[in-house]
Amino acid sequence: MSELPPDLPRLRTVVTYLRGELVRAERALNTAEEREALAARRRPPTEPPAWLIERGIGAGRLPVRVHVGGCWDSRKRCAPIGTDQARRALVEGIPACPHCRPDTALGMPE
Repeated sequence: MSELPPDLPRLRTVVTYLRGELVRAERALNTAEEREALAARRRPPTEPPAWLIERGIGAGRLPVRVHVGGCWDSRKRCAPIGTDQARRALVEGIPACPHCRPDTALGMPE
């Protein structure tokens, strides 16, 4: 910003002007946020991945469970995997989620 005036009346004028500009900027920000929220609600939800692998906690983060993509019991430690990877994980002994039963969905009886 440029040099501010030294006298009180002109400083008050600058402050009044800047307060008005701040109000205008806040209104524009609110309008933009509302527009973005509306656009987000109109977007169709993204498709969940077909299969998920849940990893454990800790340094190794080994796989602990296989899930169907939309499983309600999947957690933040899940990552998407392909069909072949899901089958391979089940064959290698990684447990299937008891709720979504990916083994059944893949046609792999116990």
